Amino acid sequence: MRRRTLPPEALDDTDRAVLNRLQEGFPLTPRPFDDAGAALGLTGTALIERLERLREIGAITRFGPFYDAAAMGGAFCLCALSAPEADFDRIAALVNAHPEVAHNYARDHALNMWFVLATATPEGIGETCARIEAETGLTVWRFPKLREFFIGFRVAA
Repeated sequence: MRRRTLPPEALDDTDRAVLNRLQEGFPLTPRPFDDAGAALGLTGTALIERLERLREIGAITRFGPFYDAAAMGGAFCLCALSAPEADFDRIAALVNAHPEVAHNYARDHALNMWFVLATATPEGIGETCARIEAETGLTVWRFPKLREFFIGFRVAA
């Protein structure tokens, strides 16, 4: 699925506050949505409904924890392939069907599809790449992490 830029009116001030606030963290409490919503003037139910709508309109692709697979004995790997333009969406669906795919992006480059694999074991990277290659008929280029940087990336909504 290709992404599209949302029109400015797609997000109201509360949507923007939710997106900005939740990038800074999420409470680990017995009722996290209630607690996160209270900080935004929302009930937990209203916060969940907003997140569902934000996902439906494409403002976010997912909402959930990001586990450090490598710290748990697994592995991450940035991968790329060159998908024929006319077949891009079908190839993206095949790639995204793998639960090991953390996220997937279209790029204007000869390698026009970039995605991150997170696997339970280091060997899982090669196994998943082999399955994707068999399904798509395309070479999956692997760019394993050599060094980790923490940059605190945030996007202001």
